[in-house]
Amino acid sequence: MQILLLQFMILYLFLAQFLIVLNKNKMHYLSKNATYKVVITLLFLIQIAFAQEFNIQVQSPDLRPQADVNIRINGKSLGRTDSNGEFSYSLNDFKQPIQLQLSYTGFEPIKYTFRTDTLTSPLQFVLQEKNNLDEIVVTAGRKPEHISTVPSSITILTSKEIEAQSQISTNISNILGNTVPGLGVSNNKATNTGQTLRGRSVLVLIDGIPQSTPLMNGARDIRSIDPAVIERVEVIKGATSIYGNGSAGGIINYITKTNKDSNKPFSGSTNLSSTLNPYHSSETFGYRVDQSFFGRANKWNYTVSGTVDYTGLQRDADGLPLGQTDGLSNSYQYNAFLKVGYEIDTTSSISLLYNFFNSSQHAKYISKVGKYGSEATIGIAGEDPGKPTGTPYNHNAMLTYSKNNLIGKTSLQASLYYNTFRSMNRYIEKGTAWYGPGQTQINSEKKGLRLNLNTPFRLLNSQADVTYGLDLLNDITDQNLTDGRIYIPDMNMVNFAPYAQLRVDFFENLIFKGGVRYENATVKIKDFHTIASGPNNEGSIAVTGGEIPYKGATFNAGLRYNKFDFFNPFVSFSQGFAINELGRIVRRATDNDLDSIKTDPVITNNYEIGFSSNYSIFNFSAAYYYSTSKLGVELVDVNGYLVAQRLPEKVQGVEFALNARLSDTWTLGGTYTHVEGKAEDSENEDHYLNGTRITPDKATAYVYYSPIPALNLQLHYILTGSRDRFEPNDKGVYKNSEGRVKSIDLFNLTGSYRINRNWAVGLGIENLLNKDYFPVVSQYRAVDAEYVKGTGTTASLNINYRF
Repeated sequence: MQILLLQFMILYLFLAQFLIVLNKNKMHYLSKNATYKVVITLLFLIQIAFAQEFNIQVQSPDLRPQADVNIRINGKSLGRTDSNGEFSYSLNDFKQPIQLQLSYTGFEPIKYTFRTDTLTSPLQFVLQEKNNLDEIVVTAGRKPEHISTVPSSITILTSKEIEAQSQISTNISNILGNTVPGLGVSNNKATNTGQTLRGRSVLVLIDGIPQSTPLMNGARDIRSIDPAVIERVEVIKGATSIYGNGSAGGIINYITKTNKDSNKPFSGSTNLSSTLNPYHSSETFGYRVDQSFFGRANKWNYTVSGTVDYTGLQRDADGLPLGQTDGLSNSYQYNAFLKVGYEIDTTSSISLLYNFFNSSQHAKYISKVGKYGSEATIGIAGEDPGKPTGTPYNHNAMLTYSKNNLIGKTSLQASLYYNTFRSMNRYIEKGTAWYGPGQTQINSEKKGLRLNLNTPFRLLNSQADVTYGLDLLNDITDQNLTDGRIYIPDMNMVNFAPYAQLRVDFFENLIFKGGVRYENATVKIKDFHTIASGPNNEGSIAVTGGEIPYKGATFNAGLRYNKFDFFNPFVSFSQGFAINELGRIVRRATDNDLDSIKTDPVITNNYEIGFSSNYSIFNFSAAYYYSTSKLGVELVDVNGYLVAQRLPEKVQGVEFALNARLSDTWTLGGTYTHVEGKAEDSENEDHYLNGTRITPDKATAYVYYSPIPALNLQLHYILTGSRDRFEPNDKGVYKNSEGRVKSIDLFNLTGSYRINRNWAVGLGIENLLNKDYFPVVSQYRAVDAEYVKGTGTTASLNINYRF
């Protein structure tokens, strides 16, 4: 274009010179004014021709367009790249030579010097990672951003860490409990009872699809997907107002695998593994088969996988079968996964996700109930008359459309999703909440729409953007007995929630984030009868249904200063919203009018201050948090029932994490977590929150040894502290969930060796020293039937083949 313009100007120059000569020779074919206009126009065209339009294109390390890269020329901030990784600007006002600087948090800065007379447009750059690319987080702000720009505590579990931990155990509750600071340790059962995050309930998501059932918590949401299909796990700690119901303690978002690496039309991976108790091997053999295929062809990409996982009989350190209450012995786990993507054009794409998960125990043993504090509940040969417990099914489906440059530089992501979930509880010969034997199941069906937009702009000469949108959710949850009796009627919730989140990069490195979300939820319950507590429908109460409205706005604001790697501080305030344990309140109704059991939502205020530091071989992070709620939810023992108690609450704690890369061969590190909470009763007296909410202190340590690139050995240590906050009654009996917790320490070992490009083998050993112990939940529950020991040493051998 510039060459054609120059050719045109040369012709114009000859014409102008000819006109000037004519004027000098008094040949007035044109007036002087006309001649001057021609000359001025010529000069203007020359200026246009030599005005340098500065065009650059920036890509991430995986060669995808990188948005939000800061652009500086001669020290002046000009703006950021758009969603296509592009930026344009005129260079007329800048002195030669031009000093260009590109910067994006988490990546190495790029400096480039050039002159306009040698400029070749566009300039293309590829960012190089300062840290691991997995530190890009999408959950915190509902868009990709680097973890060091988010003013809150975040833990990211990468695919490599998931693979290493899966060598030890494929129970995702174990993996998270052993690695995530602030999250309670696993109870080694099919439920995640007691696995709170910072002392509060956690919202579990799969690619943003809610798995939790806050209307009636079945405590099976963490174990809702197989780790083989997880690319990474993002844990956002503390209340968050950008997501909805159930996120009082934070969020666990499972990001599923997407084919990003392979450009082949067909590739795959096969994983085979077996497990065994090496000291007491009888009936403990288990196996696992995981097959996945992925590929890319033209504009299509896909990932498909299937997993079968069988757990044999679990024995304690002495070889005794574990008690079977909510256990995992003789359980089968299945997972089917499909994700297909299509790139419509350079700015838009569409994807389809489906995941099926099943985990059911087909027990060959039944429990012989022991005595809390003195005799463990063990398994004995027998047949459970009820249906297999666990998660009979968990279906997730989602259709997502993404569009960049929708209007200007605005990007759009729209998702339609569907989730249906069932949780099967254990069979009870003699129930205390209903008459006769029975077995309950929690059923949940969710349908939702998420509209998420992001618009960049400039504010006060600083780069800014706003993320905004709308969440629509219909959640229908109930609990019934397998014989048809209704324990909790349908609770039909419709939630309409608009939100907006502003981000401003003051001085490039001082990042402000603030937002608001408005919850407008209504729970409809039809007329129902409470379940009978005696024969001939004795104790049943007819309750008139109605609607329970929940409305309220939640806010958040935070600052993070990330100029210096050695000190990256943040401070934040955020609110959470939850309609928690409504089902427990409904099923214990004592009046015949729904108005008498209406409850307020749980609004949580979370204050946090912390920092991260990267200096030399060390990475260190620390945070202190303080969380309050005017009406919290604690499950307390009232005459043998766990009842939802609503009182003002305060929870606070600290977290530390340290990693040191001593050399290419050795890496070591560890974490420490402390959390404590109290509730205030009607007499303004504080009492400690029980074990359903507060976990004892947790410390972890690890050593990685890699003498050669193909070999990796990891030794993990986990310590849970003691907690003794409650007194037994005069008979020495503790209330439910108020039992004394003693300290536990365990070692786990994992190793992997890559034989060649295609083959690899791995070994994992759980409870390396064959420790005899009771898990935290078994101790604090103070219930005879749940006083079950942890598993003894379990070894697994793994073989992987990639093609």
